[in-house]
Amino acid sequence: MVEMITDFDTIAAIATAPGEGAIAIVRLSGEDAINEVNSLFKGKDLTKVASHTLNYGHIYDPSNSEEIDEVMVSVMRAPKTYTREDIVEINCHGGVLATNRILQLVLSHGARLAEPGEFTKRAFLNGRIDLSQAEAVNDIIRAKTDKSIEVALNQLNGSLATKIRDLREQIVDVLAQVEVNIDYPEYDDFEKVTRKLLLTESNKIKQKIEDILSTAKQGKILREGLTTAIVGRPNVGKSSILNSLIQEDKAIVTNIAGTTRDVVEEYINIAGIPIKLVDTAGIRDTDNEIEQLGVEKSRKALQKADLVLLVLNSSEEMTSEDKELLELTNKTNRIIILNKSDLPNKLDKNSIKSNNNDIICTSAKTKEGIETIKQKITDIVFGGVQSSQQNILVTNARHISLLNRAKQSLNDVLDGIEKEMPVDLIQIDMKRAWDLLGEITGDTVQDELLNELFSRFCLGK
Repeated sequence: MVEMITDFDTIAAIATAPGEGAIAIVRLSGEDAINEVNSLFKGKDLTKVASHTLNYGHIYDPSNSEEIDEVMVSVMRAPKTYTREDIVEINCHGGVLATNRILQLVLSHGARLAEPGEFTKRAFLNGRIDLSQAEAVNDIIRAKTDKSIEVALNQLNGSLATKIRDLREQIVDVLAQVEVNIDYPEYDDFEKVTRKLLLTESNKIKQKIEDILSTAKQGKILREGLTTAIVGRPNVGKSSILNSLIQEDKAIVTNIAGTTRDVVEEYINIAGIPIKLVDTAGIRDTDNEIEQLGVEKSRKALQKADLVLLVLNSSEEMTSEDKELLELTNKTNRIIILNKSDLPNKLDKNSIKSNNNDIICTSAKTKEGIETIKQKITDIVFGGVQSSQQNILVTNARHISLLNRAKQSLNDVLDGIEKEMPVDLIQIDMKRAWDLLGEITGDTVQDELLNELFSRFCLGK
């Protein structure tokens, strides 16, 4: 269990992105934050201004009375702050030199340079947010689409934490009833009654965990993106499909087979899903050494892809290379695209051994079928997840692992009941599930894990 601490030293860091900009912010948090900035500030007495006010003035170097910058200083008093400590934010002119001079000045007057994620770590240690909410802060910073931000914001608001705490409370209620039955047995068959209680409640809790885990695949995609490889033999229109999806002439398109010699990558947003599109070189046997390298890269991209868009030319009969690619992608998550539908059709659909729902006719020239591809990708990602669940997705690999381990502990409970093991031993597995769920919110997390998690944050957050 993490020990809550409030007597931290004062930390400081630049809270805005490096480089030139209209403003930059140097943030301080800690008991002496206001006094330290006040000793460098010419304007109002910051120790006497009201909380959550913005104050105009100048930052000076007391050692030589040199003016460093004209600033606006925000003063926010504990406990109604991000860290639940006094926070001061110096809003200075954007730019590397001015910002760093102010940072170095506050560091030389008592503050310590903050570690990555230390402001958010203090918010957690001071009880303002739980660990899942702290991790959601990082997810918001790194979100690639509006849907990713929406899911992260829901987690920041405590949607996942509420579900986890409800599960832990349910486990505590079960353990309490078991303890009462053991200590004060009212029936001769109290063990039978207790086993029945454990069996019923364990199944209920396990089902709720499975419901949360059912969103893990979608959550991982929203957090990390969906790598989608566009494959096919040369000159079937792969680059044209890429350009149509991103609505930009990113890839070179010609009638010459083998134009694309290297892998072309582009990111797009489809219904809030971050998609990394990978346009590959045409896969075929070739004597050209450079094209061979491109084909090899294409095969590697195919192996790493989460989704495959296999493009065939509907205006030509099926070739041996098409058949090879159909076989190669048979066990992948794929969509088959019959391109060039604006030309007379010569490809027999029946020769494609696949579900017709996975086949889309397109024309990169007329844009026919492009929106259908996007809708199909959306259906694949969110298939099986109800719309009510789409904003409460489990996105974090650590959370997914802990949920799976908690589920296994409940399976051990059920296994123990089936084998008629002593109730006090079965309780141990139930308690383990409670502990594992607590690691998600930080109620049972260890200091070493905290240091690892917050080290992944950017400096100043």
